[in-house]
Amino acid sequence: MYMNEDLFVDFLSVKEVLWVGINFSQAKFTRNGFNFTQEIMHHYFHEWNMLILNDQKKYDIRMSFRKPVMQYDLSVVTKLNKSLKVNDVLTKFIGIKDVFKDEQMCQYVSGLQFPQTMKYALTFVVESFDYGLKNAAIWVVVVETATHEVVLCEKFLKKPAGIGTRNYWARTFYNVFYDIQSNSFMRWENMVKDKIGG
Repeated sequence: MYMNEDLFVDFLSVKEVLWVGINFSQAKFTRNGFNFTQEIMHHYFHEWNMLILNDQKKYDIRMSFRKPVMQYDLSVVTKLNKSLKVNDVLTKFIGIKDVFKDEQMCQYVSGLQFPQTMKYALTFVVESFDYGLKNAAIWVVVVETATHEVVLCEKFLKKPAGIGTRNYWARTFYNVFYDIQSNSFMRWENMVKDKIGG
């Protein structure tokens, strides 16, 4: 994982954050389990993003990130997701070539233009959905919108569950939010505890 400790301390002090959605533009899916048309794949990208907005009690960004004020602007990820060609997403298996390092993901996200309606933006970047291994790799990224500086970048590996493609993989996003709420946010805070209030 990567953390800019000074920026993360500042992120802790603000009471609001901008959710910019789930970005699939770098994702790889195993063809087994996702042999869909481009239209159906784009439909799922949209559905997974809408789940976060439409069921905020289940996918609780505010509670997970300790932010009472949350705004939403999916314009950037919607455009990126719609531009994807299905053949660029599907692969026979998830190989080492499909796995990002921290610095690669940070470089990618810092090049995106997020709305500057709030100081910090939060996004999930999907690295892979592996139907064979029943595993999702999802990057949680916080960015300072004005400078494009990455504040936090960490990959989470989560198991899917449920009935139907949409719900089966949506479970992985729920699991990430739950992990952050119950464990990871406190772990991040502990990493900068010496700088808080200093």
